Amino acid sequence: MTTRDMHGEAVHDPVQHAHMLHGIYESVLSGESGGLPPRSLVSASWERSLAAHVDPDRRTPPVVVPETELPDLRIMHPLNEVMPLLRSTLVSIADEAMHVMLVTDADGTILWREGAVRLLHPADSVGLSPGMRWSEDAIGTNAMGTTLAVDAPVQIHSAEHLVRTCHAWTCAAAPVHDPDTGTILGAIDISGPLHTVHPAMVQLVSATAQLAENQLRVRLAIADERLRVRNMPHLTSLHGQAGALATPTGRIIAGEPYGSWPMRVALPAGSDRIRLDDGREMVVEPLAEGYLLRAPRATRTTSRRSALSLRFMGEAAPRIVLNGRSVKITLRPAEILTALALHPDGLSAEPLALLLYGDDGNPTTVRGEILRLRGLIGADVLRTRPYRLDAAVDTDFDAVRLALRAGQVADALRACTGPLLPRSDAPEIRELRDQLEVGLRRAVLDAEDVELLVELAAHPLGRDDLEVHDVLTDLLPPHDRRRPEITARREWLLDDG
Repeated sequence: MTTRDMHGEAVHDPVQHAHMLHGIYESVLSGESGGLPPRSLVSASWERSLAAHVDPDRRTPPVVVPETELPDLRIMHPLNEVMPLLRSTLVSIADEAMHVMLVTDADGTILWREGAVRLLHPADSVGLSPGMRWSEDAIGTNAMGTTLAVDAPVQIHSAEHLVRTCHAWTCAAAPVHDPDTGTILGAIDISGPLHTVHPAMVQLVSATAQLAENQLRVRLAIADERLRVRNMPHLTSLHGQAGALATPTGRIIAGEPYGSWPMRVALPAGSDRIRLDDGREMVVEPLAEGYLLRAPRATRTTSRRSALSLRFMGEAAPRIVLNGRSVKITLRPAEILTALALHPDGLSAEPLALLLYGDDGNPTTVRGEILRLRGLIGADVLRTRPYRLDAAVDTDFDAVRLALRAGQVADALRACTGPLLPRSDAPEIRELRDQLEVGLRRAVLDAEDVELLVELAAHPLGRDDLEVHDVLTDLLPPHDRRRPEITARREWLLDDG
């Protein structure tokens, strides 16, 4: 097996190479002069690490994330989307080559570890475990921490690690960037005993990181198109006035007039107005998914339909966005809007009262509620004879329904933030709430996808579901780091039941 020494010459024995690096290490740390220096990459990393007061005799990095919190962090992390790709690309290679694959967040905290089972115990002994932070300021020079520090693929071999405990290991890592903002999301690393070093390791992790970024870029393009289609009615409701749709990070995905908008705008937190580089002032209206930018004092006409977004799933208070403007709403109006969204052709007072109040429903009560709601959202949006919504309506519960009908189980699960109007006892709401929960649960169980099941187990709809935890207990491999928590939760559910 061939590696390269400090001057780029071929070294056929990794152990011999490690011995040479050890001599350089001891010479530098003891303050001797005249010897070979380490690589410039390594020398700069040692300086940063020592400046951060990292002790070369420290044994392991700090634990910064308890094991119980890891599942939620994984689900929320953007790299969770590409873990199937990383497993198919690296894990089988790592297993055969006696390596482990590690994936960190942007702070260098290991979130995932997979690979050769025989290496898990040795990896634990040096802290190559989920929940531990491998940034340079935490544990000194190492591939994961250094790749995040220099924003480039690196390979760190044996005594190039600042901390002596790691000298029996070699590792290669590459950063993964957010295709939206360009910021670093985390690092992909392959680590193994020094005798398993291969010169192609750094090229392998670098290529894999690029594959991951490409997949994230495709997902971003799909998400952009969905956001654009769902929110275009907010833009068209401006009726030709200057306006644009922006993602939560400030990227412009649609604008009127075309070609007069920058690719990205800065959206300071809490600001309701911004000024563009060309001097134009824009009002920032939060949407359910991003922002509408519009010129101040825009006037509306009724020549086009309004845009109405309903976000009624989860424990948060119900929220609507009307033509880019957030409107506070209570439970009863939210129930009426849900019923009308489910019946686009309209309902008279009697059937609407039955859907909302059951057999005890009073049409007079409904008429009073409708009157108050029309005052809130406008008579041009809520029509009468029959009661109906005259607007381009998009809802989170319909997004879940459509995804389930299309067999897009992952999209349905991620669109669902919790039960539909959980405090509602209206018959129509209860029925739809049950349909969505049962349908989503059944779709995930039938898919037999471990990652989806893990996501459901951490979701409000699956946290207390014994069957979900039973199935996961059967499907998760014995060495999977998520297994102890799933098993413990299953035991708690059994005892509680």
